[in-house]
Amino acid sequence: MIFIFMCSIGLLLGACSHNKPNPKLIGVWVSKADKRKLKITDKTFTMESDSPEPEDYFVKGDTIYTSFEGNLPYTKYVIQKLDDHQLNLFTPDSASVAFTK
Repeated sequence: MIFIFMCSIGLLLGACSHNKPNPKLIGVWVSKADKRKLKITDKTFTMESDSPEPEDYFVKGDTIYTSFEGNLPYTKYVIQKLDDHQLNLFTPDSASVAFTK
């Protein structure tokens, strides 16, 4: 009985915790190719060329999942490279975009 209680507490705490994004991801990024801006905060993702409205997002593994006000389906961006000054994303339209901070 105690084991089941402890497992349920662990699951509850895991479900309630929020994944904090990688601190390297947060900031204003500028595309090397066309100078479009990508703004990422700890809670929002805004690609100015697609929409000026910020979207909610979460990161799972090497993929960023975005949605506007929780609407589904999620838009996926795959992180190909991330360091303090460079971000390469594979966008939903199958293009690789390089950004710098």
